[in-house]
Amino acid sequence: MEEFDQLVAPGYPVFLGSEFEHPAADAAAFHVLPVPYEESVSYGGGTAKGPAAILQASWQLETWDGKGHPCREGIHTLPPVDTDGTPEAVVERIAAATEAIVRAGKFPVVLGGEHTVTIGVIRGLLAAGVEDFGVVQIDAHADLRDAYEGNPYSHASVMKRIVDEDIPLFQLGIRAFCEEESKTRKVYGVKHLDAEVLVPKNVTSFELPEDFPSKVFFTLDVDGLDPSVFPATGTPVPGGLSWYQTLSLFEAVAQQRDIIGFDIMELAPIDGFHAYEFSAALLTYKMMGIVQRNRD
Repeated sequence: MEEFDQLVAPGYPVFLGSEFEHPAADAAAFHVLPVPYEESVSYGGGTAKGPAAILQASWQLETWDGKGHPCREGIHTLPPVDTDGTPEAVVERIAAATEAIVRAGKFPVVLGGEHTVTIGVIRGLLAAGVEDFGVVQIDAHADLRDAYEGNPYSHASVMKRIVDEDIPLFQLGIRAFCEEESKTRKVYGVKHLDAEVLVPKNVTSFELPEDFPSKVFFTLDVDGLDPSVFPATGTPVPGGLSWYQTLSLFEAVAQQRDIIGFDIMELAPIDGFHAYEFSAALLTYKMMGIVQRNRD
């Protein structure tokens, strides 16, 4: 790790620290929160290594994202959340860290870790008093099981925990779900545009329902993209979104609603294949840029 001269913890460089001095927390609009949590993965492992890999790869990014310089808003990287202990304890720590970011008036960018992390992020938003917000999800899986293998905090149950909080949900790119999840969609009124609708015709824009909340937290599981783009994930499913389609769908949401935070989940780095870690870092940075430009 000698090449990284700006670290927030051993193995955790600051985001894009190769290009600028790490700004103080109060001088940065974007607050990056690494959460190396891995407890309930059900196929391939490695998501605990995702956040550090994204931060390390970010040192290879250009500050110009093709349309602007999101880093000029300031990007402050926080130390990783302690992920030892029970799922309940970890979710509580994630919630506390997210609440602190929001109460400081900053924009949370959360790097996971398995998708369970998003439960804590949403609870942090609620604890900070954020009202009238919905969740838009890009994913291969619906994640709407009430529990998986007896665990209600499974990565396969994260969206069920969120709709249980009466938070509206819109799903994009789903292509793997069970009968229970299909029924849950109907019970909770979960709107969706699945991969079989989006991918064959390369749909790049859509309209959220008129009654969908004015504020949106966006959660992106990298397995929502096709394995040809992101094979570095524990549960890949063919038939996923392309790179540019993903960014266009995110921008479509940013043009319609106020995005109040986003996360990138389920990167499981493959030793020796840096392209996927770099892709996750670039995706994170481009999403920051889309948020910045649409807020401006």
